[in-house]
Amino acid sequence: MSKDMRILPLTYEHFDAVKRMMRVFYASPAVSTDGSEEIFSADLAECAGDSPYAEGYVFEENGALIGYAMLAKSFSTEFGKPCVWIEDIYLIPERRGRGYAGEFFSFIDEKYEGWLKRLELEPDNASALAAYKKAGFSALPYLELKK
Repeated sequence: MSKDMRILPLTYEHFDAVKRMMRVFYASPAVSTDGSEEIFSADLAECAGDSPYAEGYVFEENGALIGYAMLAKSFSTEFGKPCVWIEDIYLIPERRGRGYAGEFFSFIDEKYEGWLKRLELEPDNASALAAYKKAGFSALPYLELKK
């Protein structure tokens, strides 16, 4: 990990700063839904609490929060192993392109060794796709549905 960025567990004291970032992230073309204050609060509480299903992290550079990530855990019957979904990963624009996302993926690879790692992205998000491929992710040929 670089000496410039630290990956820390998300805590209740991060809520205001992370919620501001969530508003930007969910209003961007990177996400197909806009979220809501209710959803953001629920996500933060789940990630900062003792949920077995979700956890959150913040990215800090020189004492300032520069991003966050949220994970969800499940089991993949298709691959026969536990799965960690990288639900949200966000860096403020001026800190993108410095390899910080790759550092987070390495952190997740180490923490969840042997687990399947999955994520989603909007198909037009070329910079995110490049970062994800660089970290070893490959596309699955599925159309995802929701209800």
